[in-house]
Amino acid sequence: MTSTPTRAAEVPPSAPEISAMSVPGTWARRAAAALSFRNIGAVYVWLVIVVLFTVWAPDTFPTMITVKQVLNGNAVAGLVALSVVPPLAARVFDLSIAFTMSLTSVLTAYFMVTSGLGPGAAITLAMTAALLIGVVNGIVVVVLRVDSFIATLATGALIQSLITMVTNDSSITGVRLLAEPFASIAQLDAGGVTLPVLYLLLAALAIWFLLEHTATGRRLYATGFNADAARLQGVRTDRLRFLTLVASALLSGLAGVVFTASVGSGSPTAGTPYLLSAYAAAFVGATQLRAGRFNAWGTVLAVLLLGTGITGLGLATSAQWAASLFTGSVLIVALVLTGGRIALPTVLRRRARTRPDPSTSKEIR
Repeated sequence: MTSTPTRAAEVPPSAPEISAMSVPGTWARRAAAALSFRNIGAVYVWLVIVVLFTVWAPDTFPTMITVKQVLNGNAVAGLVALSVVPPLAARVFDLSIAFTMSLTSVLTAYFMVTSGLGPGAAITLAMTAALLIGVVNGIVVVVLRVDSFIATLATGALIQSLITMVTNDSSITGVRLLAEPFASIAQLDAGGVTLPVLYLLLAALAIWFLLEHTATGRRLYATGFNADAARLQGVRTDRLRFLTLVASALLSGLAGVVFTASVGSGSPTAGTPYLLSAYAAAFVGATQLRAGRFNAWGTVLAVLLLGTGITGLGLATSAQWAASLFTGSVLIVALVLTGGRIALPTVLRRRARTRPDPSTSKEIR
């Protein structure tokens, strides 16, 4: 009798080997998801804008001067935009940010020029006023249960009346606003990049860390997604909403102080141009990096995207109305594309998979 050869038993790979084999595929999938258009669509739109203006204005746009101009010129706008991120994360609107910014701008100038106070005392008093505004907003919205949209709009009107009373609708100017050390708050630079850019980065870093790496941030998002469910889980939603309104007022107040140091005057309408752009940047930012969540770095990215386009239009000597047209168009396109509203290839592939086979349908008949 001949014996049949026996095949060696196949030993299945161990769990560590399987995980090691799957690591490259996992990293590839993560990288593809991180670089997808849905995740960072604004970055690709930004690159298209850069290429467009490089071709349109090759002598003036693709320079380091333009890069510094975009950063320095949008630092205050970025601070205002970041001020609305914490309230929006908790589903609270603060429409008084523009008025708070204007108030701290004129109060800083008023205390320094008219009252003769030093920069430190003037800034302290102005920021105290911003803190009081945040507390009032919190009381009206959280304690009195008034809708945040209406409540902060009403407090904004009250703030505007105070601004008019202090300034008589005229800008406050003076030599002290242009001198050191106050002017250095916004005009001191390192390599052409001014200090407000650093303030923007620090504010974004702080908000990012709060929202993404602390229990408070998780509770804020839970409050924004479903306040009732979060309350049942023991989250103090009212306290969180109150604190976000205070933080929003303080950050927008800081933007007003930086604005005054930058332009050398206290303007009663300093914050007016920033209101809509701040909310636009926050909502576009919510489609980036952390889709569906208001986040700091997505907001900064949206601010720089818009700032690049407006700066490019200025360098290309376009019509005066072109900046508003560009802002509105980019916002709509960015929201539509990054929000996944336009996904024709995916839709077509899905329909192709679900379409019945003609031969099969004939046999059934």
